[in-house]
Amino acid sequence: MRRGSPNPATKRAVTARLVFTAALVLAVSACSNGGPLDSLDPRGPIAEDIDGLFKLTLYIATGVFIFVQAAILIAAVAFRDRPGRQEPKQIHGNAKLEVIWTVIPVLILAAIAVPTVERVFKYTECSPDAMVVDVIGHQWWFEYQYTDYDIITANTLVIPTDTEICLHMTSDDVIHNYWIPKLNGKRYLVPGQETLLLLEASEPGEYWGHCAEFCGLSHALMRARVDAMPMADFVAWAEEQEAPALPAPENTLQAEGEALFLGGEGLTCATCHNVDGINALGNPIGPDLTHFASRSAFAGATMEFAEEGEIERWLANPPEIKPGSFMNNFELTQAQIDALAAWLRSLE
Repeated sequence: MRRGSPNPATKRAVTARLVFTAALVLAVSACSNGGPLDSLDPRGPIAEDIDGLFKLTLYIATGVFIFVQAAILIAAVAFRDRPGRQEPKQIHGNAKLEVIWTVIPVLILAAIAVPTVERVFKYTECSPDAMVVDVIGHQWWFEYQYTDYDIITANTLVIPTDTEICLHMTSDDVIHNYWIPKLNGKRYLVPGQETLLLLEASEPGEYWGHCAEFCGLSHALMRARVDAMPMADFVAWAEEQEAPALPAPENTLQAEGEALFLGGEGLTCATCHNVDGINALGNPIGPDLTHFASRSAFAGATMEFAEEGEIERWLANPPEIKPGSFMNNFELTQAQIDALAAWLRSLE
């Protein structure tokens, strides 16, 4: 051994500690529950049904694992080599045993495959009375168009409880993946194609989701949110969303913000965003801002509307918050930011 080289025993000890630490971190992280993206905490009949299939598969796989490991241990102990012991009787060519250990895996696979295939077909079609919502993926936000209502919104999907929601999904740019773990699994959003995903919430609440397919610089900031509420509250929300959304400015600051949005001082807000009653774009690049102030989140559901100063922080430098954002840094003055924020807060 060269002078100064590490002792092999020391290297093994360091490696063992690293492996133990990594295993401990993995085990502890797996114990977390109740998180916003906890897929093992179903909150709707569809998610509960899928969770039941997962548990069935888990129990069968665990049983097979225990049986196989026990058989290995028994064979290793009972038939271990000992002085004077004869070679165990060979079973090659035993037709009865070969049939048994061929049939058993077939039965196990059938127990898993039959309910799995059943659910594949069950959840690839929407019921006739389902509420249909078109979901369009953009870099890096989700757009929602309610086909039964004259409503277009973004980031937050509002749904009634105890109602099947049929999402018709596609993408406007690259492949995305829509995932609300507490309400269902994942489904791709593919440009030029339409995919279906069914959601249903059993109780009111806020359910978080995320884009589960890498889609660019701000993929990690492409979140989704579902607000589930009783049907009566949803109907009231829908009526508010369909009502005129553009109140007259209540003060000079809001009037200045409206003028800036429409192109004042060289700004181009209205060329990318639509607001009913003030401008209409056929295919806006950015989210529709009609009733913007009624939403719980914005900027890809990464910023809370209720938090003070969040709109101002976003307007000051969007690419700093979401790298690659198609909304440029217009280097707005503080006066412009205050005016635009005041006007946006009036869009209820």
